[in-house]
Amino acid sequence: MIIEICANGYQSAMNAQKSGADRIELCSELAVGGLTPSYGLIKKIKDDLEIPVHVLVRPRSGNFTYSEEEFEIIKNDINICKQLGCEGIVSAVLNDDNTIDVARTKELVELSKPMSFTFHRAFDWVQNPIGELEQLITCNVNCILTSGQQNEAIKGLDLLKKLKDKAKNRIEIMPGGGVNINNILTFKKANFTQIHFSATTLVKSKNKVKVSMNSARFFNESVVPVSDVNRMNKMVTLAKS
Repeated sequence: MIIEICANGYQSAMNAQKSGADRIELCSELAVGGLTPSYGLIKKIKDDLEIPVHVLVRPRSGNFTYSEEEFEIIKNDINICKQLGCEGIVSAVLNDDNTIDVARTKELVELSKPMSFTFHRAFDWVQNPIGELEQLITCNVNCILTSGQQNEAIKGLDLLKKLKDKAKNRIEIMPGGGVNINNILTFKKANFTQIHFSATTLVKSKNKVKVSMNSARFFNESVVPVSDVNRMNKMVTLAKS
């Protein structure tokens, strides 16, 4: 199997290489499902890592339906990854009804060349996964990262197998989500040729946390946090009066 490690930082990336992983998917902010890593992090890892680097390109948390401006940000980040010599892009764009935005996906796939393109776990939000699989094949997507539309890939194994059988080697189906030492062989026995996991362990920080920087209300995927113009106007007026 090809082992892809979801690496959320420099140390995770170096640990992946030491462990014998075949490549990494580089991202930041695992708590919200991953966001685009910084230019500095991508460059440092490309300078120091010997195994291939695929980069998650996701400009914000929440849904996968993007404005024109957000879509431009995605394209800019893909160009940066291309300039830095990355081997793959991991991204996805959906319509408001959670169908795949075919036109934009085709544009991103074409822009990413010669890098490979993986459609990430936004696929787990689509209503008709078998039908949308065919759409991604027409878009020339190389791989789909999916948990089989369950919180854990092992629970979505039946759908994952159906997707793999339907794909008929036209596109790679890569299970990811909750893959661990207790279930990884199940995917190997099911003849999946690629697997995605993070093998994350929580390392206790030496710093004493005085004030939490986390905000529970931002972890709701059904909302997108946006600074409100009216509220800002009122507060700016008060502050400057």
